[in-house]
Amino acid sequence: MSDRSLLVVVLAAGEGTRMKSRLPKVLHKVAGRTMLHHVLAATRAAGATRTAVVVGPGREDVAAEATRIVPDAQVFVQTERLGTAHAVLAARAALEQGADDVLVLYADTPLVRPETLARLRAPLAEGAAVAALGFEPEDPTGYGRLVTSGDELVAIREEKDATAAEKAVRFCNAGLMALAGKDALSILDRIGNANSKGEYYLTDAVEIARVDGRSAVAAKADVDEVAGVNSRIQLAEAEAILQKRLRLSAMAEGVTLIAPETVFFSADTVLGRDVIVEPHVVFGPGVIVGDDVVIHAFCHLEGAQLAPGVSIGPYARLRPGTRLDEGVRIGNFVETKAAHIESGAKVNHLSYVGDAHVGAGANLGAGTITCNYDGFFKYRTEIGAGAFIGVNSALVAPVTIGAGAYVGTGAVITSDVPEDALAIARSRQVVKEGWAKDFRAARADAKKKG
Repeated sequence: MSDRSLLVVVLAAGEGTRMKSRLPKVLHKVAGRTMLHHVLAATRAAGATRTAVVVGPGREDVAAEATRIVPDAQVFVQTERLGTAHAVLAARAALEQGADDVLVLYADTPLVRPETLARLRAPLAEGAAVAALGFEPEDPTGYGRLVTSGDELVAIREEKDATAAEKAVRFCNAGLMALAGKDALSILDRIGNANSKGEYYLTDAVEIARVDGRSAVAAKADVDEVAGVNSRIQLAEAEAILQKRLRLSAMAEGVTLIAPETVFFSADTVLGRDVIVEPHVVFGPGVIVGDDVVIHAFCHLEGAQLAPGVSIGPYARLRPGTRLDEGVRIGNFVETKAAHIESGAKVNHLSYVGDAHVGAGANLGAGTITCNYDGFFKYRTEIGAGAFIGVNSALVAPVTIGAGAYVGTGAVITSDVPEDALAIARSRQVVKEGWAKDFRAARADAKKKG
C-alpha cells in the first residue's frame, strides 16, 4: 500500500485521572518510551505520510512530545470533550487536506503493532469505507460488540444498548478505526449525539457508511495489542507484555539471556549476536551493543555504545555518553559517564570515570576517580594510551596523563603528567580555614557572569 497516502489521527487528549499523576497519561513510559511515542512509531512503520495529534487544552507538553517524534506532525486542540468523533473532527484541517486512507488511533494503546495497522487499513484499498479493529477477550463484559453478517460489519453496539443476542458476541471493539479518505469527513460530519451521554461516537461511522451503501468490515487483533492503559496497574501490565516481546526478539536474534525474566530492555535497545546478558540487567534508552559482548549481572546501561568483545560488570553502571571500544573491560562497581574508553583499556574495580578519554591499553587501578566537577563546572580528564593509574588515585580535572605514564598509588594529580613519566603525589593533611566558603562565593559569582 505504499502508493496510497495515509493520514493518521492520534487522539491524545484524555486526562487519565485514574493514573493519579501530574504527568499526562500518554507521557507515562513503557520500556523507556512514552505511550505516545510507541503509537507514533507504529504509525510511521505502518506507512503514515501525515500525522495529526489531538491534545487537550494547555497540554503543550504532549504537543512537544508529538513534534519531537514526528517533527512535521500537526497538533490540534480539543477544547471540549464531546466524544470520540468530536475528537477526530478537532483535526478537521488535516482531514480536509485529503488522503487515500485515514487511521484513527488512541495514544494510550502502546502495544499495537505496525502489521496490525496495515491489516486494518488493507480493506480500504479494496473499496471499504470503514474498517474497525476487534479482539476477543476472555470476558467481553463492558466492551462494545462488533456485530457482523458474513464478512460485513453491521454495527458497533455499546453493551448497554445491546440485545441479549448481541451481548453473546465475543468479538469486541478495540476502538481503532480506518476510514476511506474521500468519505471520512462526510461520515464524521453526520455522526449525531442522540444518546444517553449526548456525545458524538466514532462507532456510529459504521452504520452511516452502510446507509450510504458502502462497505464496513472488521479486522482482528490479539488481546494484548489493543489493551488500553488507564491506571498504574495497566501500565505495569503493558510493561510486562512489551518486555516479554523484547526478550523473545533478542533471543531470536542470537542473544543469550541467562534469566530472561530479570532483564529489562528499552524499546530502542540494539544488541549484536552472541551477546550474553546475565541476570538482573537493565537497559535504559539509547544503548547499542556490538557482537560478543558479555554483560554480567546487576548492570545498568543508558545512552552507551559498546563495541564487539566488551565485558562489563557485575554491578557496573554505564551512563549517557559512554563509548567503549573493542575489548574494553569494565569491572564491578565501576561507573562511567561521557567517557570514551579505547580498545583494550581496563577499569576493573570501584572506579568513577566521567567526562574522560582513556587511551588504548590503559589500566585504571581500583578506586581511580576522575574528579570532573567542582560544584559549578565540569572538566575533562585525558589519559593516554598505555598509561597506568595506581590504586586509589584521584585525577583532578582538567588534567592530562600522557601515554605510557605511571601514576603512583594514592596519588592526587592536579597537574599534567608527561608521557612515560612517574607521578607521585602524597603529602600531609593541610587545613585552610574559610577556604571553602570563599571558593563557593567566587564560583557562584563566576557562574552568574556566564
